[in-house]
Order: sequence, then structure tokens, then C-alpha cells
Amino acid sequence: MSPIAFLLIVVSAVMHALWNLLVKRSRHKTVFIWWMFVASLSLFSLALPLSPDRFTPPEPFTLLMISMGAVCFVLYHLLNGRAYRGGDLSVIYPLCQTSMIYVPIWGVALLGERLSIWGIIGIVMVAAGAYSIQMQKVSLDEIFRPFRDLRGKPVQAALAAGFIYSIGSIAEKVGVRNYSPFYFTYYLVLVMLILMSFNLCRHRYRSLIIPELKENWRLILISGPVMMASFLTFRYGLNLSPVSYAVPVRQVSIMIGVMIGILFLGEPSGRIRLFSALLILAGAVVIRLG
Repeated sequence: MSPIAFLLIVVSAVMHALWNLLVKRSRHKTVFIWWMFVASLSLFSLALPLSPDRFTPPEPFTLLMISMGAVCFVLYHLLNGRAYRGGDLSVIYPLCQTSMIYVPIWGVALLGERLSIWGIIGIVMVAAGAYSIQMQKVSLDEIFRPFRDLRGKPVQAALAAGFIYSIGSIAEKVGVRNYSPFYFTYYLVLVMLILMSFNLCRHRYRSLIIPELKENWRLILISGPVMMASFLTFRYGLNLSPVSYAVPVRQVSIMIGVMIGILFLGEPSGRIRLFSALLILAGAVVIRLG
């Protein structure tokens, strides 16, 4: 993986963790995520004249990849919001990022990518860190805690989010191969916002739209540039590196999410979760060096 691609994806990871913190701090998660996309798309639209890439209309296959990615990521965000209603940020956030377990499989099987031995070791380290982060103490019994926690709805929603995200990542990788990452991201956010808007037409959400804006307008304004930076840096990095490496490296955001949960939200089991986050970070470094 090139230094530029690595840097872009690490920056994306930082931004990704920050907007997940914003979601955690909001009241109505699904409505807040919708407002985040409104803010992000508005900023994207203002930035269109400044884009360094020449605009060309997307071909039908590119539109298919945009649509596939949008559906996957909308489902990811809905499951993400559902998981946060009952789970700690420092547990749910890593579980939502378990896409790095599936993406290398899709990359090798569907895109013909090849993994070096160091790349495989790094991916295994990332996966081990994401698994151990659910433990509350060091003991034999705790090793099986992640399996017992599978019965919890927040954990189920988080794991489902990770799997669906992996499919969307493959659609993205294919989509940005021959199309501008900037405009691909713009169309992706646009389609996602349209799909989310249909969901917010339901009676249970309509009455919450304005109250969420009034209560968290500052967070919503902050979320626009944060989400835009997260999206763009990742897509440009994805265009410069194999998806089998890009998605695991982005899991550096797990360490940031864990630190935020421990230091600012007062979540428990700090040492174990911090060790697991460091293991994930070490795995990302191994992927970069390999």
C-alpha cells in the first residue's frame, strides 16, 4: 500500500470515528443520521465547482455500483443507529467495523486481488483485536463472551452492519476504478439521502425531524464537513490501493472510537479495550509495511 493511500485512509478513519461519536451523542439516531447526510450533501453541492476532477455522466454500470453501494450503506447506517441505542460506543463501533473480515475474501474471490503473507498477518491481527474488544476481563470464561453476546440485539445489529458494509465496499472499489472518486461519492451520498428520506416518511420519524434539528443543530453543522472528509479521503485512498487492504487499515478508527468511549464517555473495561484497539492499530501497520 502506497504512503499516500495509507495516509488518506487513516485520515478517513479519524473522521469516521468522529461522526460516530456525534451519532452516539444524538437523541434520535436515525433522524440525526439523516440530518448528517443533509449537511454533507449541502456541503458537497457547494464544493462541486471546486472539484479537481472533470465531470462526465456516469455510465449505467457505474450507476449500478452507486445504487448497490447506497443500499448497502443505508442499511449499515440504520443497523448502526439501532446498535447504538443499547450498546457502548467502545464495543458497538468495533463490531460495526467487522467488514474487514469479509472484504479480503470478496477482494480475492471477486476482484482477483492477491494478499502477501504480511497482509494476511495484519488482517488476522485486526480481526483478533475486534474480537477481544468485547471481553470485560482476562479469563478463560471471557474468551467465549463474544459468542454469548450474540443473543443481544445491539451486537446482532452491529455484526449485520459490518457484513453489509463489506458488500458495499466492493461496489465502491469497482465503481471508482474508472470514474472520479469525487463525483462517485457525490452521487452515492445523494442516493443514500433519497433512500433515507423514504424511511423518514414513516409516522414514527416525521414528528422527530424538527425537534432533532432544534436540539442538535450544532452537532449537525459539525457533521457535514466531518462526514464529507471521511467519505472523500476513503474513496480516493480506495482508488489507490487494493480494497483487501484499504478496509482493514481503516479500522484504525476503532482505536479512536475506543479512546473516545473510555476517556470522554466513561465506558468500562478500559485496559482490555485499549489493548484490543492497539492490536488493531498494529495490524494496520503490518498491512502498510507489508
